[in-house]
Amino acid sequence: MGSTETSARRNLLVVGLGYVGLPLAVRAAEAGFRVTGLDTNEQRVKRLEAADSYVEDIPDERLLPLLDSGRLKVSTDYADAGTFDICVITVPTPLRDGAPDLRCVESAGRSVAPLLRPGTVVVLESTTYPGTTEDILLPILEAGSGLRAGDGFRLGYSPERIDPGNARWQLENTPKVVSGIDGASLEAVTEFYDRIVTRTVPVSSPRTAELTKLLENTFRQVNIALVNELAMCARPLGVDIWEAVDAAATKPFGFMPFTPGPGVGGHCLPVDPSYLSWQVRQKLQHDVRFVSLAHEINEHMPEYVVGRIEDGLAGLGRPLAGARVLALGLAYKKNTGDVRESPAAAVAELLMARGARVRAVEPYADPQLLPPGVLCVELTEAEIATTDAVVVLTDHDGLDYGLVERHATYVFDARNRCRGELIDRL
Repeated sequence: MGSTETSARRNLLVVGLGYVGLPLAVRAAEAGFRVTGLDTNEQRVKRLEAADSYVEDIPDERLLPLLDSGRLKVSTDYADAGTFDICVITVPTPLRDGAPDLRCVESAGRSVAPLLRPGTVVVLESTTYPGTTEDILLPILEAGSGLRAGDGFRLGYSPERIDPGNARWQLENTPKVVSGIDGASLEAVTEFYDRIVTRTVPVSSPRTAELTKLLENTFRQVNIALVNELAMCARPLGVDIWEAVDAAATKPFGFMPFTPGPGVGGHCLPVDPSYLSWQVRQKLQHDVRFVSLAHEINEHMPEYVVGRIEDGLAGLGRPLAGARVLALGLAYKKNTGDVRESPAAAVAELLMARGARVRAVEPYADPQLLPPGVLCVELTEAEIATTDAVVVLTDHDGLDYGLVERHATYVFDARNRCRGELIDRL
């Protein structure tokens, strides 16, 4: 591949404008690409056309100049894709009945294939199991385009590493793992990402890149499960798990601190390790026991948290049924509005199922996405005064925890943000 070919690639198509695709489309447009973003969600597209961002990491003021200049266009129709040199697919890959659901990837591939021209670069970013790019996407693209992968069009995989709400590590300064099905594809994929991120990390094959993403999230899932299980054991032993984690974190080698919480959420941790487990069972008839155990522990945490809240109220002579509970934060991660697979939302649902009346302070998430029956309120002294239990589930930085400490009669803190004799911590 010569320099003329690579420098001519200026038109980008991004399929899927969620938490991964939108930051990529915006960053590429800022880097000089002419970008078309496609999404099947008409409401999303209408909001973007009005420069109204639904992703916290992309403020409206970043969208407006890109839309006004024409460097970024959005649509729900592949007919608006025009002529593109590079296509990045960032569609959802959920689980369905415990198995990977690749229907969105397959649909995107079928829609993109007839639009491919010789030399077009296609990159899959959606999290999936090793082999998806070559075994699933490649034949779809070949069949629909009449071109051969490698010789006719370039194909590779680059796992997304978006961390919503992380002000330090964003798309442009997070190292980007890249791969291709052959040397020319790897060169083309690397050249594209080199223009929008500060560092690329080439690996030998798409399978390696696909496993890299699963390894990263499985590592987090397993270690969070470990500290969650220790948290459940530490309390009966009379040990403060938070103090123990802080003390262990002073070791300058051989330890990385993870903290307990009400479970794991988002698209990645509850889903991605299961992709690895599923494939290993299918291909090797073997169970990845660490992954299965970690999933079991973390999935149990909302039930454990509700049990602790019920015990705490019982110690004060108050039943959970009929109690008024104020939940602080229902997003899966602090300082974001992402409620996908949120353990905090699961806790709220379990509390209501046991008869509690749940109100929530959630300044980031769309109230329409919260569990039915949960009323959003402001965190005020008056609100706390009428509450039987304040429960810290997602520790958004902007909340006044001092107000809670001064006025709440009972607090269950799953995030170690409050201090005082009346604070019951996970």
